[in-house]
Amino acid sequence: MALSPSGSSMEEAKAFLAAHPEIEAFDILLTDSSGVGRGKIIRREELTGFYEHGRHLPTSLLGLDIMGEDVPEAGLLWEGGDGDQRAWPVPGTLVPLHGTSPARGQVMMTVHHLDGGPVLADPRQVMLRQVKALEAEGFRPAGAFELEFFLLARGLDANGKARPAPAVLDGRESSKTEVYSLDHLQGMEPLFSAIYADARGQGIPAETVISEFAPGQYELTLHYRTDIMRAADDLVMLKRIVRAQARRFGLDACFMAKPVEGHPGSGMHFHISLPDLDGRNAFTETQDGQWPATLLHALGGLAATMSDGMLVFAPHANSWRRFVANAYAPVAPSWGVNNRSVALRVPASEPAARRIEHRVAGVDANPYLIAATVLAGIRKGLTERIDPGPETIGNGYADDRPASPFPAMPEDWRSAIRAAEASPFLKEALGGEMHRVFTAIKRAEYLRVARSVTELDFRLYLHEV
Repeated sequence: MALSPSGSSMEEAKAFLAAHPEIEAFDILLTDSSGVGRGKIIRREELTGFYEHGRHLPTSLLGLDIMGEDVPEAGLLWEGGDGDQRAWPVPGTLVPLHGTSPARGQVMMTVHHLDGGPVLADPRQVMLRQVKALEAEGFRPAGAFELEFFLLARGLDANGKARPAPAVLDGRESSKTEVYSLDHLQGMEPLFSAIYADARGQGIPAETVISEFAPGQYELTLHYRTDIMRAADDLVMLKRIVRAQARRFGLDACFMAKPVEGHPGSGMHFHISLPDLDGRNAFTETQDGQWPATLLHALGGLAATMSDGMLVFAPHANSWRRFVANAYAPVAPSWGVNNRSVALRVPASEPAARRIEHRVAGVDANPYLIAATVLAGIRKGLTERIDPGPETIGNGYADDRPASPFPAMPEDWRSAIRAAEASPFLKEALGGEMHRVFTAIKRAEYLRVARSVTELDFRLYLHEV
């Protein structure tokens, strides 16, 4: 029996099979650089072999674009003859899937070289590298992600626009803002009950659901994890749950950053605190009204590196439609206390729960790469003792807001790609291999979009030029 470099054990597989005799097959799942889940469905009798020997997968699987096509410039295709690497189960992610027929389970996997070393084009390995770097400096970061998304009716309307999903309870339709509407949530109760049942079976601490600001938009929160790797796993698994259960009710769960014009987009806010190795939160103030240097320097590092990391936080063409003033998305590397108009928010909380809410990333981003970039930014801030500049008080979108001492956020996707390609910080944050793979995939995606002739082209120019 091979020793699993991921830490998985045969005992976990055998115990699960004994507890779930009804399960006939398993989805084995990894997350690529675009956040897309890829893998296989294996039969029940294959599970123990997966835990004993791992599973061979082509290296090129980690170098695909959002359309699932090879990007040769990523360097994961013919350089090694598109040879196999070995994927292993992620401990604690072997779970049942709610509502499948015949019954299936799921387990996440992470990729290693044949000699057992980590493949650093695997986003999970990229995040783990930064977690270990902070642990070496005496910290075990903790945190949680928020999941914002849209529930849409199947198909577009007569104008080619997305339509908010009708209530699954009674078919009621609404195209108005239903922010914090309990009655609106009541109409989606059967769907959310299925989502919570699936999350409970998978050990995912899904908590509060709200009807968000835009028509058809919702938010699910996740309970804080002391294991920040598991916090990212939670987000990946919860997105898959929401998408699967929405399909069962005839709806589409949409994780685009900005699917609806004229309304706020969907973010993936990342809450992070910094316990030391004894569990004491280094962000907690020891004197009322005086923020600890650790918190301020972490904010400084995140603000200083935000421009370089924007391609991670906003990785697609649509991502950039979300950054509009007065629409609950940040437009500058600002920070503030209990203030939703800034990029880096220190939420109102008890001192022991003091944390930073990183509000930049869209829900279309990869949580492992978000976390790796954020953790690297915090490390840089602590190491270099970076001052975060003046706190933003009040309206962070106002023209007279305090000037940031740090580089402005890129103005568009192309600028973000260029900034990422040239950034020593992002290369360190992601590691050389993932930096090459990620930026190559994003440039290929940009060129695909730039070459496309869209319906908008015809609307603007067909009869006018």
